[in-house]
Amino acid sequence: MTPAELSRTVLDAVCRAVDAGELDVAPPERVTLTEPGPGGCGDFATNVALRLARPAAQPPLRVADILRARLLGAEGVRDVVVTGPGFLNISLRARDDLLTGLVREIRARGTEYGHGDALAGQTVVLRVPYEVRAEVVADAVARIVATQGGRAEIEHGEPVTLRPVPVPAPEDPAPLGPDAARWALLHPAPHDRPRITADHLVQREINPLFRIRYAHARVRALVRNAHDLGFTAEPGELGPAGHVGTASSGAHDPSRPHPLQTPLADHPRILRAAATTHAPDRLARHLLTVADALLPLLPEVLPVGEEKPTAAHRARLALAEAAGVVLAGGLSLLGIDAPEHL
Repeated sequence: MTPAELSRTVLDAVCRAVDAGELDVAPPERVTLTEPGPGGCGDFATNVALRLARPAAQPPLRVADILRARLLGAEGVRDVVVTGPGFLNISLRARDDLLTGLVREIRARGTEYGHGDALAGQTVVLRVPYEVRAEVVADAVARIVATQGGRAEIEHGEPVTLRPVPVPAPEDPAPLGPDAARWALLHPAPHDRPRITADHLVQREINPLFRIRYAHARVRALVRNAHDLGFTAEPGELGPAGHVGTASSGAHDPSRPHPLQTPLADHPRILRAAATTHAPDRLARHLLTVADALLPLLPEVLPVGEEKPTAAHRARLALAEAAGVVLAGGLSLLGIDAPEHL
């Protein structure tokens, strides 16, 4: 079960509770899932019971108990625990199945994975000053708004509705080149001053943009190398060696989700938030999270020595490809190239 499928499952539970007369409330348009917070458990958490409590005129814990009973019988749901004032913490039946479904969904949708309808039919007017950073941010926002079904119109004049901290005079981002310049202007939050320095051109891991583009280029190289070895990607179980942690921590605990699972599952939420809050920096930081979770997996994708390609190798390649798709799509929305070779 993918996060999108689970979101629909929770929404269906709400609708069934309404139809049965257990809740007197209008079902929400969508249900947001997050990683369980402090005190939480399971694979995903949602605050839908808290959101529905007031309009339903019932205590949040009562609403949560009603929805828990509905969810426990849903396919793919192993357990549901109510924590705090009414959070639903959902555990799925098989973590590898969740990751496999997620990879299949990304491979099916390609760079459109995460696109939605949160702004369907809406026109967003972005009124910006005549300043290079404001222009670049507005362009990225317009691209991201389009992923959620909206349309952005960029205008100049007062009152300004989008005014990020401008580039400090007399600095000029143009010498960085188009990609590094855009990253330098988009990666900081709008209220932070951008750094226009040569650090953005360094081809080492200390450069965030380099890590993202390097991770993507490595994935494309692995796909070519796998083809030369006679195998292709196929979503499935990663095998023990595929559960990696960080470069220094060794093997990842198989009882926990793969490090890529949460950032990949979170991508639709990040795109929606970046579109509705006009904050492309959220997408930029998210891409860095994906890249940093992807890089430790890459050395385990191809067989080593006399080892023959196995189903686990094909599954790891599929996972790496899915993460690469997210990186390429995200960079494109920021107006930055994702090279096949680096």
